[in-house]
Amino acid sequence: MISVGIDVSKEKSTVCILKPYGEIVCRPFEIQHVKKDLEDFHNLLEKLDGEIRIVMEATGIYHLPVLTFLHNKGYFVSVINPFAMKKYAKDNSIRGAKTDRLDPMMIANYGIDKWFKLQKYEGDEEIYAELKLLGRRYRYYMELHVKALQELTHVLDYVLPGIKKMFSSWNETNGKDKLSDFVERFWHFDLIISMSLEEFTEEYIAWAEEKKYHRSKSKAEAVYELASDGIPTLSSSTPSTKMLVQEAVSVLRAVDSSLSLILTRMQELAKSLPEYSTVREMGGVGDVLAVKLIAEIGDVRKLHSAKALIAWAGIDPPPYESGQFIGSKRRITKRGSSTLRKVGYEVMRVLKSHSAPKDDAVYNYILKKENIMKMNFGHIRRWKGQKKLYRLRMLVIIIFLEKIVLSMKHTIFEN
Repeated sequence: MISVGIDVSKEKSTVCILKPYGEIVCRPFEIQHVKKDLEDFHNLLEKLDGEIRIVMEATGIYHLPVLTFLHNKGYFVSVINPFAMKKYAKDNSIRGAKTDRLDPMMIANYGIDKWFKLQKYEGDEEIYAELKLLGRRYRYYMELHVKALQELTHVLDYVLPGIKKMFSSWNETNGKDKLSDFVERFWHFDLIISMSLEEFTEEYIAWAEEKKYHRSKSKAEAVYELASDGIPTLSSSTPSTKMLVQEAVSVLRAVDSSLSLILTRMQELAKSLPEYSTVREMGGVGDVLAVKLIAEIGDVRKLHSAKALIAWAGIDPPPYESGQFIGSKRRITKRGSSTLRKVGYEVMRVLKSHSAPKDDAVYNYILKKENIMKMNFGHIRRWKGQKKLYRLRMLVIIIFLEKIVLSMKHTIFEN
């Protein structure tokens, strides 16, 4: 029984090797994340006599080079949640000391104490790994999209106050951005009111036909009325006015273009998976949300039960009992994927906003729970929080069960 603790940092790691009862095989030493050092480390491990288990913390992307190398060499590698390791270190150290030499010893001790509970890292299939990476980048670019849209809105408040309410912004489904298209052409109210209503209506309809939007005369009249009553605070004669608007639109479009490319690739990958059709047929799940769900959940075969999926989403309220007392008012842990929680709630919101689907079990469950919450919780914020919890718990349970059924069908078919 040999436990190898690896404390990972950027471009290097500190390693300590222990046996039971605190016997030190190798005192802490450093290795760089390069082939030579990792090969030397591999040669060292081959000389050891006994079963070897390697333990390291998940550290974003820093641990991936070491993890990939050791996994490919066939070692038993266990990747530990940093929160679990932090609690273990706190419970086993009175002074709370933390250094680069003490940390790998603590990780190696964790491997000894939890030897039979360590879970071997199996790795994701390439398609799931790529989906997960694309999903995280999509989330990052969506944050940039929100910031870019806020900046555009800020500029428009100077030159076209109130125009944002008239047009929709970027649509994930079709990739169109009516607001950006309009303000790029009509970047100031002065351009609109310099024409008569009839002239602007003709211009608007011609623009809508060119951009393939609905040619609405009433919309043109509403925009003209807004321009006539609006008070721009930045003159159209200022040399930088047009440049500020068009640059804000250019930045937003660049981000939206990246989002569209990532989403297209995610859809290509997701459609090649057997569970895609099952997830896509669920109520409230469209082409966009389906790929987001699959990207965040990954290979569902790694989860042993519906409760495991609930814990993965971080919506499991932990039990709180002592003697005869059983706690009933508990908070969800949020020790899971925040993205999955957001996507799940978005699915439930879409489902609720449409008529009941063919498989209406989840839909009816939402209505039932909402009625219960309205009756039992007077405070609106608390009711909304409870509503989120019940919606998402049922969603992830249904996703899990449907995927398991699908996997079973494929297994039967293959056999």
